[in-house]
Amino acid sequence: MLLLLLGIIVLHVTVLVLLFVSTIVSQWLVNGEHAADLWQNCTSGPAFHCLASSSNEWLQSVQAMMILSVIFSVL
Repeated sequence: MLLLLLGIIVLHVTVLVLLFVSTIVSQWLVNGEHAADLWQNCTSGPAFHCLASSSNEWLQSVQAMMILSVIFSVL
């Protein structure tokens, strides 16, 4: 029973770390000189330019759910 409890705790800590990493990481999609993530789109041609992510409703809902999941997991 103790081994099962330890396994559940390790699984929860692993999921919490992956949640933080996936929310904070700055490059979800990399394609040559273009990198995109949850918060901004960047191009690294002659100069490095970053623009805010598009204002699609689905992207804003994903951003809100990621922030809420981090807040509720900390609580």
